[in-house]
Amino acid sequence: MAKVLAVRQIASDIYEFVVEAPKIAAKANPGQFLILRLHDRGERIPLTLKDWNSVEGSVTIVFQIVGKSTMELAKLKPGDTIKDLLGPLGHAPLAEKYGTAIVVAGGCGAAPALPRARQIKNAGNYLITILGARQEDLLVCELELNQISDELHITTDDGSKGTQGFVTTKLKELLEADRKINYVFTVGPPIMMKFVAATTKPYGVKTECSLNPIMVDGTGMCGACRVDVSGEMKFACVDGPEFDAHAVDFDLLITRLETYKDQENRALEAYKHKCAHS
Repeated sequence: MAKVLAVRQIASDIYEFVVEAPKIAAKANPGQFLILRLHDRGERIPLTLKDWNSVEGSVTIVFQIVGKSTMELAKLKPGDTIKDLLGPLGHAPLAEKYGTAIVVAGGCGAAPALPRARQIKNAGNYLITILGARQEDLLVCELELNQISDELHITTDDGSKGTQGFVTTKLKELLEADRKINYVFTVGPPIMMKFVAATTKPYGVKTECSLNPIMVDGTGMCGACRVDVSGEMKFACVDGPEFDAHAVDFDLLITRLETYKDQENRALEAYKHKCAHS
């Protein structure tokens, strides 16, 4: 059992939880994730770590309500417990001194982008962050990213804050400017990462992404998280979750993410009905 220590709504339908997990906090690194199960009949869901505190023995996770499990999770209060918490999982990436690096984060991807951005900055790089969301009330980690970035650029689809448009528009503008961009890291919706990779490829800029495929066990045994990288099958939970963005088959990733949409929607509607009549 893992006790929920703090709950905060940080954007529309987006929540931040601080959870008691001393063993995970003692070994966590940027880019890693955990898998939680709320109760005996709960779904196993992967969530990337936003932060951790080895002294206090806690980890911080951020999630958006998108289905039954996350809607159920959002109902927890401080003092409530999560039955299972497994982690830290995934290959912990390293950061090099690239020169000028750009972190491109979209939606909830800003949460896992934060520790990676901090790691990249601490490696001695000039850090530019592009933070995007559909609208202002869906922006996540703006203040934290602003504190560690040499430059922070905000884009919103509707123009409610920052520049109206997509993160790729600002990214291309920076790539075409009179400066050398040495490295790009991106995390967020798969369709966003696909176009970030397509934007940087003509410029020959090393680009890495953090993938979020369907996961079950988190140890590479079930095969649910398999992704195609340079024509080879990789397991995101053990080989990743970070990969060369120019080598990832994003179309296959997106298609696989849609596999259980009907079942997910039915489960969500059944849960809503149960809540309404309980």
